[in-house]
Parts: sequence; structure tokens; C-alpha cells
Amino acid sequence: MGALRPWARYGLLAVAHLLALGLGATVLQALEGPPALRLQANLRAELATFQAEFGDCLPPGALEELLGTALVAQAHGVSSLGNDSEARNWDLPSALLFTASLLTTTGYGHMAPLSAGGKAFCVAYAALGLPASLALVAALRHCLAPLLSRPGAWAATRWQLTPPGAALLQAVALGLLVVGVFVLLPALVLWGVQGDCSLLEAIYFCFSSLSTIGLGDLLPGRGSGLHPALYHLGQFALLGYLLLGLLAMLLTVETFSELPQVRAMVKFFGSSGPVNAEDEGAIIGQDELALSTMPPSAAAPVQAPAC
Repeated sequence: MGALRPWARYGLLAVAHLLALGLGATVLQALEGPPALRLQANLRAELATFQAEFGDCLPPGALEELLGTALVAQAHGVSSLGNDSEARNWDLPSALLFTASLLTTTGYGHMAPLSAGGKAFCVAYAALGLPASLALVAALRHCLAPLLSRPGAWAATRWQLTPPGAALLQAVALGLLVVGVFVLLPALVLWGVQGDCSLLEAIYFCFSSLSTIGLGDLLPGRGSGLHPALYHLGQFALLGYLLLGLLAMLLTVETFSELPQVRAMVKFFGSSGPVNAEDEGAIIGQDELALSTMPPSAAAPVQAPAC
């Protein structure tokens, strides 16, 4: 496969991506199609029962108009159902959570601006805030990267690992740490606090939040009848979880992307030109890791006296 031209490699990658998209769509269609049809049939049966029982008391089309209005309001996060903690969607905790989901590109979809001014402000706010957030995350990653590399250097020195093996060990350890601290542990807390979701749903929410997918079909505290103080405290906790979890996820992705195995895979689909600055920086980084993992006697050999 190394003899393939660059355009053939890119075509192979595009075909593999399209096949993955088709496979995912087929699996989801098989899994989610029947439950959606059953839910639609149940809804139609409930509407038919309601109209048969109370249809004489309602004008024609009144129920459909009311449901349409409620669905439009629900799409913007406004609902007359639930407790008082959810009645005001644009209080300070809810607005902070919305801005955090905007700047982290999570976008839960549980709230949306109603006014033209709010939509225009969101466009300007995101256009300015997203680069600032990326710059902040890059600065924090630059500060935390040396600290995270110390355990890998210690393990490489103790077990005499090669630089690629030390880098792989460091990436796997960091990945397991992030999964445990930012996925499994919060999922267990969410599962225990919110009784109407299963452990799988809690893990699903944590992963969709950290991966910035943010489908918005599950939001902690929503519809669970919590006290207003607990509900707002949960929103502040979710705000901190998004900021810290996104940083941890980006650090993990960056660590895996710098692995020699991953860089070799990326280089396979790239051009076979001269070594660029990025590759030179990666080589220098691997040399520094190799020097840091050498024992002191090997790192500083005794030089012969000059004549």
C-alpha cells in the first residue's frame, strides 16, 4: 500500500469514511426505527382516546393547535410543565450553562434564543468567544503537558522502555484516568442523584457532553422534581464539569495524536515530501523524551581530557 499515489490514499480514506457513515446509519435505523414507530403509535392512540372522550367539549382543531403551540415552545426550552426551578429558563444559572454549552460547542439544545437580538448576540458572542476559549485551552494544555509527561518518563526509566513504548503507556494511562474521573465517576453520581435515568443513560450523557456532541435528550435535574436550590447547584456543577472535562478530553486526544503509531498513520495519507516543521518538532520531542528516560550515567558520559 505504500506504492499508492496520494490521491488514491485520500480516495481510500473517503470511501472508508462513507462506509463507516453507512454502517452507523444502518445500525441506528435497525435499533431506533421500531421504538420510534411504537412511540408514534402510542401517541396516536392516546390522542384518539382523548378526542373520543373529550372531543364534544373542544372545538375542531383546538387540541392540535394547543399541541403545536406547546411543541414550538418546548423546542425553545420553554414549558409550563415541571417544578418552579425550571419555570425561569433564563435565570443566571441557566444562562451560564447556556453560554458554557455555546463556548464549548456542546449545544445541548435544551434552550434557544427567542428574540432576534438574542440570536444576533449569540452569533457575535460565539464568533469572539470560541477563539478565546481555544486559546485558553491551548495555554492550559501547554502548562499541564510537562506535568502529565513526568509519570511516563518515570515509568520508562524504571522499566527501561523505548520512547514509543513510553509514549503509548502514558497515553493509555491518561485515557484510563480521564474515563474514570470524568465519565464513570460522574455517571455514578448522576445515576444516584437522578433516579429516573439508568447507569447506561448517565454514561451516555457524560460521553456526549465531553465529546461536545450534546444531543440534549438527557439533562441532569430536568423533570426530576428537585428543589430549586439543588437544581441550580446542579447547573453550576455541570458548568464546571463541562470546562474541566473538555480540557481533560483535549489533553487526552492531543496525547494520542502525538503517538508515533498515529503519526505514521497520518503520514501514510500525507505527501511524501521533505520533513516539515511539525515533523521536526515531533522528532525533537521524541529525542527529548529519550534523553529524559536515560539513566544519569548514560545521559552524561565521561569525556576524555583534552590534550
